[in-house]
Amino acid sequence: MSQTGVSEFKPLLNVSVGYGVVVGVGFFFAALMLCLTTLQSKFSKYSPSSSEEFSSASRSIKPGLVCCGIVSAWTWSATLLQSSTTAYTFGVSGPWWYGVGGTIQLAFFAMVAAKVKMNANGAHTFLEIAKVRFGTGVHLLFTFYAFLCLLVVCGSLLLGGAATVNALTGMNTIAACFLLPIGIAVYVIFGGLRATFMCDWAHTIVLFIVIYLFVGHVYGPSPATGSIGVVYDLLVQAAIDTPVEGNQDGSYLTMKSNQGLVFGAASILSGFAGVFCDQGYWQRAIASAPESTTKAYMLGGLSWFAVPWAFGSCLGLAARALLNNPAFPTYPNPLSASQTSAGLVAPAAAAVVMGKGGAVAILLVVFMAVTSAVSSELIGVSSLFAYDVYRTYFRPNATSAELVRVSHYAICVWAVWAGTWATILNAVNIDLGWLFYVQGVVLSPAVFPIALTVTWSKLSRVAVLVGAITGAILGMLAWMIGCWKIFGTINIPNLAEPYSAVCSGLTGLLFSAVLTILISLAKPAHYDFSGTRAIAIYDDADFESHSNASMDHVSAEQKPSRDPDTKGSEKVDIIDEVQSAEQGPLQGKNTFSRAELKRVFRRAAWYSLALTAIVAIIVPLPMFFSHYVFSRQFYTFWTACTIIWVAMSGIFCIILPIWESKEEIARIGSGLGSLIRGKRRIRA
Repeated sequence: MSQTGVSEFKPLLNVSVGYGVVVGVGFFFAALMLCLTTLQSKFSKYSPSSSEEFSSASRSIKPGLVCCGIVSAWTWSATLLQSSTTAYTFGVSGPWWYGVGGTIQLAFFAMVAAKVKMNANGAHTFLEIAKVRFGTGVHLLFTFYAFLCLLVVCGSLLLGGAATVNALTGMNTIAACFLLPIGIAVYVIFGGLRATFMCDWAHTIVLFIVIYLFVGHVYGPSPATGSIGVVYDLLVQAAIDTPVEGNQDGSYLTMKSNQGLVFGAASILSGFAGVFCDQGYWQRAIASAPESTTKAYMLGGLSWFAVPWAFGSCLGLAARALLNNPAFPTYPNPLSASQTSAGLVAPAAAAVVMGKGGAVAILLVVFMAVTSAVSSELIGVSSLFAYDVYRTYFRPNATSAELVRVSHYAICVWAVWAGTWATILNAVNIDLGWLFYVQGVVLSPAVFPIALTVTWSKLSRVAVLVGAITGAILGMLAWMIGCWKIFGTINIPNLAEPYSAVCSGLTGLLFSAVLTILISLAKPAHYDFSGTRAIAIYDDADFESHSNASMDHVSAEQKPSRDPDTKGSEKVDIIDEVQSAEQGPLQGKNTFSRAELKRVFRRAAWYSLALTAIVAIIVPLPMFFSHYVFSRQFYTFWTACTIIWVAMSGIFCIILPIWESKEEIARIGSGLGSLIRGKRRIRA
């Protein structure tokens, strides 16, 4: 394009629409979730007044709903906005690498989830496992990383959502930052973790409907594009007008993208940090039924991959193709660097393709992404405060009712603080793109120590402390030195460049891993996990009477002992039913042999390696090294693959939870029908 000026991104919708969605739709979902929670409490055995039900959904969630929850919780505003930005900036490689950067972590976490059920099924948080195994020092270190992750994630979610709402409607950014978490906090307080799963399912329906809507318009009846072939022609012209530095022939239609490959590395580092340090993902592993935990994470990773790949490819490439369209919001200029980093690529494309309808759709789907992911963070932070701060350091004998009350307070406080934190970041010009890259920088040194805590018997306390702390120091040094050497100046924008982020994240991750493993091998711990298996699930009446004995037993179990893995068929108790206070103490138990749980772990390991090899090596790298530029036929095939994958993912995430819960739905429906008929007879 000839013009190089910067045009204002003019809102397409009235400011009242912004407030209507943020406040009106937010509280509509809050009211809906409250109604569902009330029905569940009345007509099922689960009550959110129980601490086990509130924080871990009684460890009874089925794989379809867990899969749906993973897709919804991992679909941040960045998933939609940043994936579109990468397509706009790097071409077809961007959304693919974004998908890789979030999928393989979920696949590897499936192995960790299997080990959680095997070695610490009674735990409520990953910090609780660390406290039992390594004591206070490691617990405090991991607590720091857990809350740092919460700050980064909540900042990313709210800044991305607020920037989109502001760009589309003109709603005040600060108001959006504060109002977005409020409605979410309401239903999380009253419904607990199970309510967030139900909300995740509702949000996922909206998410996939909007994706289908945009895919249909961009590759179908939209006058701006009209077909896959027209999009291809426009992208070919875009490469002539604005070639991509480092891409083969400057094309947007090639996997041979140097910047795209570096972004892929940064995305993978950011994804590992975002999954393994986030209590929300551990909480879903804890909440799922034992026999389906690993399956849920496998299916969740496959289903989630389609979201950034399809959405980013559709709207990100459409934005690049339609820059010369008079309907483009910043025409005749391209989006500025700040507008692009703020995540406004997808809103710009939606405005051209569907007009105000597209703006409303983007506003709604970003709102759903923010609320779903923030609900996961709120329930996570409530568990951290209740179990790892209040119960651990202030009141070890806390009852179930006290833990629920502390969880409620934590949710209220964090909802307000999250809005304040996002406002602070906005005031110092930190945006969505900056946080996305920096996430891997600040969190990657903790990934291996956290993951190995529940999976490796030889891991030692010294190795954890030295690995995580030294990795963080070296990562910070690499961040500063890399930024200075590459760009010549250390400043806020340069620190969030992909090259700077990769220098730091890779250094922190690798040195942390090497030091942690080598020190443990030099002086192994031989931990047998009996202490972490002794973490008990107590509720109300049992809780107080057993807590002292449990804590004493746990302290004793921190001493090194022989690895019991050679015992073969040793049984591990799996609690699959937690009754509320009114129903008395824990009752129902099933047992799963350790051999069976080990087989699940091995299947997850093979699945993780196979999926990683396919999406990170087999598919992209041959096209990268061959310098292949997509032909019209291959681009059509590539686009068809995205459409088919996202169609199957949506059907799976929407239909499977209903099918799995058909008996519970029927029971609640029957109970509600009986209640209505009884009231009618009384009136008569």
